[in-house]
Amino acid sequence: MYVEHLRIPIGSGALHVERVGRGGSPVVLLHGFATCTFLWRQLAPVLANAGYTAIAIDLLGHGESDCPDEVNYTLAAQAEYVARALAALRLPAVTIVGQDIGALVALLLAASPRSRVDSLFLLSPPDPDDLPGAEIRSLQLSSARAVLSASTLFGALPALAPLLRGGVSSPPRMSDLLVARYLAPFVGNRGLNNLLQRAAAVELSEDARAQIARVACAVCVVDGGAGTPRPSLSWPTLLPAAKVVLHRLGEVGWLIPQDAPGEVQELLLAWLDSQRNA
Repeated sequence: MYVEHLRIPIGSGALHVERVGRGGSPVVLLHGFATCTFLWRQLAPVLANAGYTAIAIDLLGHGESDCPDEVNYTLAAQAEYVARALAALRLPAVTIVGQDIGALVALLLAASPRSRVDSLFLLSPPDPDDLPGAEIRSLQLSSARAVLSASTLFGALPALAPLLRGGVSSPPRMSDLLVARYLAPFVGNRGLNNLLQRAAAVELSEDARAQIARVACAVCVVDGGAGTPRPSLSWPTLLPAAKVVLHRLGEVGWLIPQDAPGEVQELLLAWLDSQRNA
């Protein structure tokens, strides 16, 4: 299977992009808060085998993308960085799959006048009127204790591990090994500080929030039902110009691609097929 790792300069550093498959219609994969392209390790090959080209992107400050100081990390800024990367890749119109805050970045991309977004597939999108969301607020509230207990090697572990484990429906789906893999970009004596800076940047200006309401493409919203489910019934109201389809999975946490990869694969391929035949 064709796999390519790219570094694309976007003016404020470079984004890490993983391309799986080639020649097929592009499907862009945007992870959520404190995760990375590793989240899509099972989905990307399935897309490639189905004839699509998967384009997984590490948001700035996440994964293997650069983490520069004194740079804007808000959701609107992340959308602009991703737009520059997509322009550099010279892609035709795309479907964007966004998880968590990656879903809001996807909505901002679709709302742009320069948009070349055909459709959106959103996994556990946070309420844009309740940012940064319950999970990040909990992380921020526990950060003082994390600072006191952190070692220089695993500074972000006490803060990030509960968030990751809370995103799945059962402990085996977020093992210590998986926590360590997701933690890797936030290891070291600056790890916790970087994590908290990313958390503080999870916000939308009034202008950005208004842009989201103008999204007019087809949108599929998928939520999990385990724990405290994120609100999905409000999305048709929040996106009045869009054609919104809702799916609620059963005992699945908000970190859906990690918790229920098979269900995500099945739903996404069906969605892509329905859009191709629309």
